[in-house]
Amino acid sequence: MARIVLTQQLQRFTYVPEVEAPAENLREALEASFAENPQLRGYVLDEQGHVRKHVAVFVDGKMIRDRKDLSHPLAPTSEVYVLQALSGG
Repeated sequence: MARIVLTQQLQRFTYVPEVEAPAENLREALEASFAENPQLRGYVLDEQGHVRKHVAVFVDGKMIRDRKDLSHPLAPTSEVYVLQALSGG
């Protein structure tokens, strides 16, 4: 099962579960996390269901490029990390 980890930066806003789910793609994995805590959806996805600008998602150590479709395939052993991206100067 794919492992979904939402990093501790999000814990200052809401409960952040670590979830294992039989997800075939990134959207299914994120939905499994949102099922554990629906409030997370608003911190991770925008109103159109796309990854928010200041959120970074890594699958198996590589940052995803498609922030809209979320169809990135997952292997049963994949690890998904969701974190707040840092910006500024």
